[in-house]
Amino acid sequence: VVNEFCERFSYYGMKAVLTLYFIHYLHWDKNLSTAVYHAFSSLCYFTPVLGALIADSWLGKFKTVIYLSIVYVIGHVVKSVGAIPDVGDSTVHVVLSMLGLVLIAFGTGGIKPCVAAFGGDQFDEEHTEERRKFFSIFYMSINAGSVLSTIVTPILRGDVKCFGGDCYALAFGVPAALMVIALVVFIAGSGLYKKSPPEGNVLVCVCKCIGFAIRNRWKNSKKSPKRSHWLEWAEEKYPKRLIQEIQMVFRVLVLYIPLPMFWALFDQQGSRWTLQATRMNMDFVMGVCFCVVKMLNALLILVFIPIFDMGIYPLIGLCRIKLTPLRKMAAGMILAALAFCAATVVEINVIKSVVEPPPAKESLVQVYNLMDSEVTVQFPGHTVLSDPLKSYEVTSLQTNTDCILRCLYLTYLKCLVCVYYHNTLLFINTHTENINITVGTDEFYAAANYGISQNISVPRGEYNGVVCETNSDQYHIDLGLLDFGAFYTVILSKESNGLTLKKMEDIQANDVHIAWQVPQYVFITAGEVMFSITGLEFSYSQAPASMKSVLQAGWLMTVAFGNVIVLIVAEGAGMEQWTEFLLFAGLLVAVSIIFSIMAYFYTYVDPDQLDKIFREDTDDEKVGSSDSKKNEAVSLNDMPKQTKM
Repeated sequence: VVNEFCERFSYYGMKAVLTLYFIHYLHWDKNLSTAVYHAFSSLCYFTPVLGALIADSWLGKFKTVIYLSIVYVIGHVVKSVGAIPDVGDSTVHVVLSMLGLVLIAFGTGGIKPCVAAFGGDQFDEEHTEERRKFFSIFYMSINAGSVLSTIVTPILRGDVKCFGGDCYALAFGVPAALMVIALVVFIAGSGLYKKSPPEGNVLVCVCKCIGFAIRNRWKNSKKSPKRSHWLEWAEEKYPKRLIQEIQMVFRVLVLYIPLPMFWALFDQQGSRWTLQATRMNMDFVMGVCFCVVKMLNALLILVFIPIFDMGIYPLIGLCRIKLTPLRKMAAGMILAALAFCAATVVEINVIKSVVEPPPAKESLVQVYNLMDSEVTVQFPGHTVLSDPLKSYEVTSLQTNTDCILRCLYLTYLKCLVCVYYHNTLLFINTHTENINITVGTDEFYAAANYGISQNISVPRGEYNGVVCETNSDQYHIDLGLLDFGAFYTVILSKESNGLTLKKMEDIQANDVHIAWQVPQYVFITAGEVMFSITGLEFSYSQAPASMKSVLQAGWLMTVAFGNVIVLIVAEGAGMEQWTEFLLFAGLLVAVSIIFSIMAYFYTYVDPDQLDKIFREDTDDEKVGSSDSKKNEAVSLNDMPKQTKM
């Protein structure tokens, strides 16, 4: 349990800041960051099949967890080193980051199917109640690790500064330390564990049986009579029970085909929804921070599970509505689609106040009129500004250009033309002396005679009594509230009564509060409860005991393919974000209809019936065998006596 808590803290803590790391540290765009994030998530759910093969066929669960945990730790260390600015150039950072993610994917995916199964192996068959309590505590440790890491890691990234910026190295280093603790704790209990030797992987056996049936059918299809099911062509080599079990598994795997679309929506919480949140107003009351929204899914899971089990499902039953597992899963898909409809509405309102960066070969130009009268600005060869600018008016325009405009000072007009760079605060100094401005912990320098300071992002807050120093005097100014997402230009002028300012809000603040994301998290979590938990329960109830690991691998593969879908759409669609959200919602509704039709024709089975059927067959064989022996004895007694040789 301690191992799983530390491992989940390590995994979710790293993923909590991964998308922001791609954008702000590696300087990737949103689409590339989303694509790599989901490629990594997909790899994490493909590798459990490899881990299960290693554990069951070669090393056993205990050694597999140890060896792959070491790979896991190495991956975290490499990832942390790649986040240190002083280590090489940007190419080195990208290489180390990708290598670290690959090692982490093999580590977390490899031990995923082993830890829970190894814990279950510690209980004998008669200790069913103790085993049930263990898995309850085990599941709680997963969510506890997820919740805690989602709080701690963003704080380490944003509030702790190192190497002159956000401390991604520390944010990745702490999960590495937790993974080391997980490994040490797991090894420390070695003498207390019940270690089962590898017994061969049933997944390999299933694949061999399917392959033999296909080859045998291909060779003998014209010569032999038809059989009721194509898997029966494996009867020459494999027992009938195994073939019957594989047929049962195939019926469930066919139902898995539409399921990746749900995970395509669900896993965007860590990519697209995170990027949406960064463009919203994060002003919370009573010290509540952005990380609360990030961990909202894990918190709501803990709340919704008992509500659904003890409240909603019994109430639906009282209404005489038969809520089968497949109907629950279809309802979960609809809830996830509603979550993305809510995300679409939020996105439409967010983009109203967000200025997107200009595309290639274009510049976003802002023109300020610092005169007391109207002025007209003309660019040679361009007609981008046709109307005159009023006094202290700012206008923005996007123009085609082959050069990057940084700053152009027009002395005879007292106008400034600047390119917008998505930063928060900019000072223009019209005073005849140089000015040093201190805003919180950030320092600005604006040269005399219309000098321009550098653009610096400062935290949201009220900035009163800001110190401005010249060579001859010191002044205090009030900047007021600097809000999320806004771009402010502050024009400083020397008047007879001191230093005066003119604060201009060039880009409006993010006026859509991040609390508007709560409904979409509520919908997606409710959908997860009805879809994911019910899906696991359905899969296990419809699979024979020896095939549960096969279905577990199939279930994890649906998560992997769901991330592949996002990867394809993010790289290939090229549409606006709100239309992409709407596309995903529409696709999931269509998939849920297809799934509902498939579920309508599905017949629920009882895997225990196989035990009964084959037990009866065995008993019949025994009875037949004993009867034949009696007949043989009778026939021997009836034989005439012969002379001994």
